Parts: sequence; structure tokens; C-alpha cells
Amino acid sequence: MKYKFLVLGGDLRSVRLAQMLSDDEQKVFSFGQERSDEIIDDDRIERCNSLKAGLDKAQIIVAPVPFSNNGESINTPFSDEKIRIEDLLKTNKGKLLVGGNISEEIRKKLSEKYVDVIDLMKRDELAILNTIATAEGTMEVAISNTDKIIQGSKVLILGFGRVGKIVASKFSRLSAIVTCAARKISDLAWIQAYGFRSLDINDMLYDLKDFDIIINTVPQTIINERELKHMNSDVLLIDLASAPGGIDSKAAVNMGLKFVWALALPGKVAPSSSAKFIKETIYNILEERSKKVE
Repeated sequence: MKYKFLVLGGDLRSVRLAQMLSDDEQKVFSFGQERSDEIIDDDRIERCNSLKAGLDKAQIIVAPVPFSNNGESINTPFSDEKIRIEDLLKTNKGKLLVGGNISEEIRKKLSEKYVDVIDLMKRDELAILNTIATAEGTMEVAISNTDKIIQGSKVLILGFGRVGKIVASKFSRLSAIVTCAARKISDLAWIQAYGFRSLDINDMLYDLKDFDIIINTVPQTIINERELKHMNSDVLLIDLASAPGGIDSKAAVNMGLKFVWALALPGKVAPSSSAKFIKETIYNILEERSKKVE
């Protein structure tokens, strides 16, 4: 079935997504991407002069991943114009809106205007596939920010969820000495079952000095000044968690430690693959909706 999509703002993932939808002979409108040469040069994509024009024409609104960086406007790195979230509430009811990392407060507001508001990052198929790009991007960050080879490096990964598992696997294949830290007894058992060294997050303070690279995946601050004082001065800290992050970045920088807050890695290191995953997830959603109607 063919649909009319409005792709709003977003990074290279959104740009490539618009092109992929167009390749599938879907009708694609674009707004908030006017500084992207790829969109400008693609005459198959109809560029809208205003948000209202795009909202009026489309059936499905494709918002960015992440949806917003400030809670007031959507993410538009390829536009000089801010698209306020409040303006999205002025559309006619009855449209489907999809995006990524939408806060619950914003989702509730948008749900009053749209038939459905779906956070793509809560879909298992996208969340799982996205971890591949995140893990490969983390490896790139590690290689670029240390003067040591990965082989033989002592790597600590905080958290053993989806991202932690894949990151641990990737570093292990480069012959790093991988330790994973978790709180749950069951997670600690799974870490050992996967063949990694395990560490209890609640009791890791004096072990932190042993690591060359520490990677956080936990979405809450667990590394504060107290923990930072127990680390090697040449440790590389990589935080993959969204704000406020799992590592006290201010304290780390003030102490002279090398800290990288590596956000939105899929959009930076693998925009085409990430866009493909997003497109397939959107098609899955549409297929599920059509079956419900039947």
C-alpha cells in the first residue's frame, strides 16, 4: 500500500529515510531539511514551504530520532528554522506520528491530536538492530581517543542490557579483556555465562583503577566524583546514555580525565543502515495497523 509521508527535520538518518521511502515509490514531503544537499537535489521529494503545508498533505508524520534535544522544538540539524512541538499540535486530527525517544509528557500532548503517537525506539526490532551501530560507533570512539590498541586493553562496561551485551561482544572480538558490571544477580550470572568477567556495580569502587576504558550504558548517574577518584589518570570514559548520563561529566573534565559523551551514534556512524532499520520498523507498524482494520 502507498502512503503520504512527511519527514520532519532529523539528522542524516531522516534524510536517507526520505530517500528510501521515495525509492519505494511512496509520496514523500520534506520540511526542516532545507540545508541538506541530498534533499535539495532529489526532485522526487516535495519540499514544503511551511509546516502546515506538510501536515495538511501527509497521512504519516515521521519525526526525528531523537525527537527533541530541549523539550520545546524537534531536532532539526539541517534547518535554520525551529519547529516547535506546540506547532505540531495544530494539525488536523487523525494522522499517525512516529519518532524516537519521545518523552512521556510530550507523547501525551501529541496523542490528543494524532490517532497514534509511536516511539520507534520502544519497538524491539529497531532497538535491537540499533545496538549494532551503537557498538560499532563506540569502538570507533575508543580507537580514536586512546593511544593504545584495543587488544589486551582492560575494558569495563557498565550495564548489561541490549547495548551492553553487544558492546561487550564487539570489544571481546577485538581481544580486549572485557568486564561487565551489573546490579542484578541474574545479570551477573548471564555475564559469566557469556564468558565475560563480572563486577557488582554496588561494590566496584576499588576495582575501577584496573581499567583502560570504561563505557557506561546505564541511564542514570552511577559514576560520581567518588568513583572518578579511584580511576587511572589516563582512563578513557565513554558515556552512551542520554542526559543526564551515567557519568558525572563535569567532575570528570574538572579532574582532567578524558571523557566522551557519545550520543546518537547510529546517526553519525551508520545513517544509511539506521535509516533502513527505521523504514522497516515503520512498515511493520503500518502492516500491524492494517491487520487490525481488517
